[in-house]
Amino acid sequence: MSPDELVYLGILAASIPLGFLFRYFSPPVKQGAACLLGVLITVATCHVHTLHSLLTVVGTWLIVKSSWRLAPGLSLCWTFLYLLFFRLVTWFGLPPPTPFANAVQLLLTLKMVSLANEVHAFHANNKQEASASTKSSVIGCLSREPSLYDVLSYAYCYVGIMTGPFFRFQTYWDWLQQPSPLALPGWAPCLQRLKPVPVFGALFLAVNAVFPLAYVRSDLFLDHNFFFRFFYMVAVFFMFRMRFYAAWCSAEAGCISAGLGCYPQGAHCKPGGGPTVCYSSNASEEEKYDFKTIQNIDCYNTDFCVKVRHGLRYWNMTVQWWLHHYIYPNAPFSSYTLRAAWTMFISAYWHGLHAGYYLSFLTIPLCIAAESAMETSVRVRLGPAGQALFDRVHWFLKMRAYDYMCMGFVLLQASDTLQYWSSIYFIMHLLALACILLGSALKPGRNPDPRLKTH
Repeated sequence: MSPDELVYLGILAASIPLGFLFRYFSPPVKQGAACLLGVLITVATCHVHTLHSLLTVVGTWLIVKSSWRLAPGLSLCWTFLYLLFFRLVTWFGLPPPTPFANAVQLLLTLKMVSLANEVHAFHANNKQEASASTKSSVIGCLSREPSLYDVLSYAYCYVGIMTGPFFRFQTYWDWLQQPSPLALPGWAPCLQRLKPVPVFGALFLAVNAVFPLAYVRSDLFLDHNFFFRFFYMVAVFFMFRMRFYAAWCSAEAGCISAGLGCYPQGAHCKPGGGPTVCYSSNASEEEKYDFKTIQNIDCYNTDFCVKVRHGLRYWNMTVQWWLHHYIYPNAPFSSYTLRAAWTMFISAYWHGLHAGYYLSFLTIPLCIAAESAMETSVRVRLGPAGQALFDRVHWFLKMRAYDYMCMGFVLLQASDTLQYWSSIYFIMHLLALACILLGSALKPGRNPDPRLKTH
């Protein structure tokens, strides 16, 4: 493991016992201590580059204060344009940010856009209440506009400051105002989430030792036969999954120990979004709780769901919620396919400027179109046994599609990505195109828009 990875691991490990300590704090102390600890972590790892995150926060707050009506669009423009500057700072003679600063900036971008949307909803809801003279039924709406201190404390809250999961300001505020945090579940769900982490970590280290990513870039790699080159992407994506499974499960454990994102099961929470129905905030022994609001990964369904589009729902779940609510509905297109492509483009941009991100993310709509074409032209004509076999083949191809796209995500450079894909003859691109053509040929009549959701 690299020194940076060890620092990440140390921060994740320390956040778990600290979370249990924070349950004893009163709301003002909890808010101040969580913010102070987050600032100390940021300054210690990002150094002078902490100024990037501070400018992003203050800029968003000024936008929100100046025009709540325009805040959602302006905050998105501001944070995403600042991301561009952040990644090109060396062009202006400034030192390159640390990997830790990049991690903080990524999560902060999501938080600030969400905050602007929440403030907009707060004012819009108040105006609606005033005009109707009735209480709104909006779930998770702010009770007041956050102050600058509130925004700063949300931005620098130590929980998930570098690793996520993403959570809304309302989730953060609910955490501060929990009436009986010690009565909420903690040890049992925390240990349950941590149980597979050593296995994930050991599998990552073992496979990484046998299949190092750097070998793909060497000239010797091309001397191997097609099957070796093809299998290598399977091993790489396996390592990729194990690494993130371990990190995200540990990050979720840090949230659980602090009680962040703990709501009654009856609230029907969504990862990232929080409660979707009204609930009682009074803790009781009879009430059952969950931490779905901060669930960022569903390891089982990521591996064993059948479809490419479903795989997106179970991976980085809180970020998928953010994309689905703030990007997908506001895409400048009406077509489902173009909206999906736009959402994937924005996701690639959020991750970085490396061409590999774009090559990978923009392959997803092609794969979704291919599986939709085959479902509507082939699967519907099969009986139960045939559909079961179709789904098994579909699952196998789904995993190979993600193996294939992962190579662009980890190789980053366009030349490295295209060299690897060409070494296996762009097989997944060609297979996807073949499925689309076959589906079009076999399906009679006009092909309707299935309007399937990607998130």
